[in-house]
Amino acid sequence: MLRLEKQLDNLSSVFNWLAAGAIMGMMLLTCADVVLRLFRHPIPGTYEVVGLMGTVGVSFALAYTTAKKGHIMVEFLTNRMSKKVQFIVAAAGEFFSALLFGIIAWQSALYALDLKRTGEVSLTIEMPVYPFVFSITIGCFLVCLILTADFYKSLKRIQG
Repeated sequence: MLRLEKQLDNLSSVFNWLAAGAIMGMMLLTCADVVLRLFRHPIPGTYEVVGLMGTVGVSFALAYTTAKKGHIMVEFLTNRMSKKVQFIVAAAGEFFSALLFGIIAWQSALYALDLKRTGEVSLTIEMPVYPFVFSITIGCFLVCLILTADFYKSLKRIQG
C-alpha cells in the first residue's frame, strides 16, 4: 500500500505542475491580450482559452490538494470524540468523497465522449471542448484514487 501511496503522491505532483503551467499560460495569454489591446490588436478567443485552461488548472490541482490534505476541514465536533470515532468519521467522509469524485469522473467522461461525438467547439476560435472536459475526468479520477487509499488507511486505523 505504501508503494501505491507514493505513486499517487508523485502523480498528483506531476498534475499539480501541469495545473501551474495552465495557470501560467492563462496569465501570459491575458497579459499579452491586454498589451495588444493597447495597439488595437486583441488576441481572438482569449476569453475562451483562459476559461478552458481554467478547467485544467482547477481539476489537475485537486489531486495534489487532496493528497496533501490541503482542503478545509471542520474538526470542531470530531475533536471532542474518541480516536476510534474520529477514525470512523474520517473513513466515512473519505468513502463518500471517493464515491462522489468517482461519479463526477464517470459522468464527465460520458459528457466528454458526447462532446467529441457531436463535434462541440468553442464559439470564437472553434477549439474542440472535449479534451478540457476529459481533464476534469482525469483530475477527479485521481482524487477518487487518493481518497480510496486514504479510506483504506482509515479502515486499518479503526481495526487498530
